Amino acid sequence: MLANYFITNFMPLMIIIALMAMMYVNRDVKIPAASLFKVVIAIMLVLTVISTINLDTSIDGMTTEQIARTVKIHTLLTATGYILRPCLILIEILIILNDKKYKYFTIIPAAINGCIFATALFGSHVAFFIDENNHWHAGPLRNSIFISQLFYLVWLLVISINSFAHKNKRKSVVLFVMVLQAVLVAILEVHAVEPSYTDAITALCIFEYYIFLSTVYRQRLKEQLDDYVVEIEDAGLRLEKLTKEVIAAFANSIDAKDKYTHGHSSRVAEYSRRLAQMNGKTKEECDEIYYAGLLHDIGKIGVPENIITKEGKLTAEEYDMIKQHPVLGAQILGSIKEFPYLSVGAKGHHERYDGKGYPDGLKGDEIPEMARIISVADAYDAMSSKRSYRDPIPQQKVREEIVKGTGNQFDPEYARLMLHLIDEDLEYAMSEREENGDFALKDDIIVAENRSVVSDGILLNPFKTTITMSISPTDEAKGAPSPSIILFDSLDGKVHSDEKEVKDLNYFEYGEINKELETTVIGARKMEVKIIDKESSRIRDHGDFIIEGVRIKDHALVRLIGKSQSAEITVALPDNTRFLFLALSGTNCHYQNIHTYKSDAESPEDYIPRIAEEISYINGPVGNVPNVQVDGYRTAHSEGFKIMDGLKISFHAKCLPTARLVWHCPFIDIYGSDTGVVNDYSYRDLAFMRFDGEFWECDPGCSAQLNVEKTPEFQNWDVWKKYNQDGFDAVVTFKVEDNRITISTENAGISVHNVAIMTDVDKDIYAAITGDQVAITNIHTNMPKIIFE
Repeated sequence: MLANYFITNFMPLMIIIALMAMMYVNRDVKIPAASLFKVVIAIMLVLTVISTINLDTSIDGMTTEQIARTVKIHTLLTATGYILRPCLILIEILIILNDKKYKYFTIIPAAINGCIFATALFGSHVAFFIDENNHWHAGPLRNSIFISQLFYLVWLLVISINSFAHKNKRKSVVLFVMVLQAVLVAILEVHAVEPSYTDAITALCIFEYYIFLSTVYRQRLKEQLDDYVVEIEDAGLRLEKLTKEVIAAFANSIDAKDKYTHGHSSRVAEYSRRLAQMNGKTKEECDEIYYAGLLHDIGKIGVPENIITKEGKLTAEEYDMIKQHPVLGAQILGSIKEFPYLSVGAKGHHERYDGKGYPDGLKGDEIPEMARIISVADAYDAMSSKRSYRDPIPQQKVREEIVKGTGNQFDPEYARLMLHLIDEDLEYAMSEREENGDFALKDDIIVAENRSVVSDGILLNPFKTTITMSISPTDEAKGAPSPSIILFDSLDGKVHSDEKEVKDLNYFEYGEINKELETTVIGARKMEVKIIDKESSRIRDHGDFIIEGVRIKDHALVRLIGKSQSAEITVALPDNTRFLFLALSGTNCHYQNIHTYKSDAESPEDYIPRIAEEISYINGPVGNVPNVQVDGYRTAHSEGFKIMDGLKISFHAKCLPTARLVWHCPFIDIYGSDTGVVNDYSYRDLAFMRFDGEFWECDPGCSAQLNVEKTPEFQNWDVWKKYNQDGFDAVVTFKVEDNRITISTENAGISVHNVAIMTDVDKDIYAAITGDQVAITNIHTNMPKIIFE
């Protein structure tokens, strides 16, 4: 019997087992109508058992009593089978209509079918009967089962069409396939094919729909999970934003104690994060450094406001109170156990790399890295921002102070990265210039007496600057206006008369031009005026004027254009290196409608007629390589030297008279080239080394290892600058090991042994001498000239 069971019902049994296996796999997933699928499995198992044992059995040799019992069992099993098959279809419909309110109306056909076939149990021949020979016979209502099946087929078809109409094409296709399979079941029933086939197809329909439901549910579950993840991420972002805003508000409340430090904490935090990013820190580490930077000055809450805002010099007692704010900050933030890193920046940002800082006098790597980062960012912003006792320190001066503080006040690595930020952050310089008026003057300026009011400076360079304006008398005056133009240079782009400001901001005045076109020569070598009596079509009203200015090397041209007369003033400057600013002043002048324009095209070198000879500082001895004068940052180079192991270059270096900063010194330029010529078609800028110890990578194919020491000979940076200004003989040596080039030199106590590592350079590598505001003479090399040609 058992073997016959498996042979006869192999197909439906395998499908049922597969369904059970899938339900087990999905046991933790709440598939819709999962309990109904369990009922289906139970019914299918019963039907397979019935189809196995419910066979026409021979009654030969049986007693009357045995025949009667066999017929009774046969009738019972047959009736059960006929009742259960419509129930399977019913449950299938209930599963499909799981979320519909009218699903239980489908019970009616199954109930009617069940009642009709159940009558056989009471001896009725309405549906079917089993005769005394144990043979099955159809009754008059035998085909009622097909009526109920047709009802369910219509249901499936309607639901399929409805699903298609509602853009659920996948469900529609599955249901339509089930319709076709159900039709096949009906055909098999009509032709009285083996019941196991109809059971197998019925089981297959159930299995297919379970697969469909589990697929859809898992897709919906994934979508819900994705939505949940998005919600969590949004919540995290909102929380992060809230945290940042709360911390920023707290930081702003600290800065608010002093109107001159408004925004200081947020700027320090941003600079700190950028330094951390440049040093390869993770996003999480950068965020921690940012938040620590925001709260680094929180200890100032405990410092009296009159001390923080005091304009004069602090007394020793007041300074001691200021020095307590790192300790107070650490105590406040130390109570936040969830974010222990916050107190690190607050306590350590005034420690010094040389151990001379406060509060604990930590030295070098004893200072937490986060505090070393915030320290240089804090110092940079303090110097570059306005304070109650001073204006912002010009960017060049700030840079020099960081260079001077490298290795003593600041961690050398993070000081170097801050110098990178200063050199690359052109927008900072431009925005400060714009605020100070370098690129746009105020459109309304009133000047009663000459220099009582002076506009901010407009920078003149090879890109021609045009200034349009109208000039009228002031309301108080009755005479004609008398405008004047001041030509000057200063670190902040403003005219100064105070002795201390003149010195601190390197103020240098070239001269002045007044209304009568009279020139006052102060620092310029020469000024010539050419008057042009010609009416200008560019001027509409007599009160309107146009000023044009161009500066090329050591000459400048200022063109004044009026309604009926114009003038050209040619200025021979004392050097090529200083900046040239133009500012407006005068007597009884009301400047209005001022607009400034800068040309996109650079003026040619012969645009200004020369009125004085070119100044040269390289008339000294000449070695086996021509001398070179570098008027500005890497504006000129010596011939190139092909780098080989043992290469030695010697020369005499002397800073130009205008040099005033630490990095106004010689540089060694490292580059790749096919010809050895700087800036030719094959030139690849790799790196350069300043004699103050700085080393900058300009190309991803080159990385640097720095080794800069201050020997006992080094006194201070002012002495070092004087050494460069007086002139000195330099020797640079090169050592080559595989892809490592060690460049060594020593001057005034600065010993440099920097290593350039070449990782992806497909050209010959050369060195050339360059710099910033320096004259290089008497250049010699120990290699034959053919090597560097």
